[in-house]
Amino acid sequence: MAMKTCSFNFLQKNKLSGVFIPICFVLAALSFQQCDSNQKTYENRGYIVNTGEQAPEFSMILDNGDSLSLSELRGKIVVLQFTASWCSVCRKEMPHLEKEVWLPNKDKDFILIGIDYDEPLENIIAFKKQMKITYPMALDPNADIFALFAHKKSGVTRNVVIDKEGKIVFLTRLYDKKEFESMKTKITELLTRGD
Repeated sequence: MAMKTCSFNFLQKNKLSGVFIPICFVLAALSFQQCDSNQKTYENRGYIVNTGEQAPEFSMILDNGDSLSLSELRGKIVVLQFTASWCSVCRKEMPHLEKEVWLPNKDKDFILIGIDYDEPLENIIAFKKQMKITYPMALDPNADIFALFAHKKSGVTRNVVIDKEGKIVFLTRLYDKKEFESMKTKITELLTRGD
């Protein structure tokens, strides 16, 4: 009982320090927890695959009606660009993919395919025309291809770089110039290896 009275008297006499200090500790703990949570989110970025792993097998229908499986692309460097017409960051990145990745490498053992997140063919064709891109696009009904690489609700604007043996060698998320440059360097390195 004496201890409770003592604590109560301390809080009464030191209202600011008695309430303010514990609140500061709680807020500090919460902010550290939030920082830690953000860091974990940034590190995995919603992917369910990792570099060094074999890319999951799938088939896709391209915007020209052709059907293609990932295994048919063995022997080429493959970049899968996960995108959507409603994605503003995708729209920011796509001209760079066209000019800096697709056009310089399209005549090599290389392919870049934009995989559109759950949109109908007419949307994809209009999107491609609006963005003035020439690399092939593929349909992804229900985002089933996307779900092989990332959690469905984790967001598009992703690039998955796959080597000639079908292994994932680079992953990007959003459009970060430094990361984009690193991806380009990796693609060049893969294309010149063994030539």
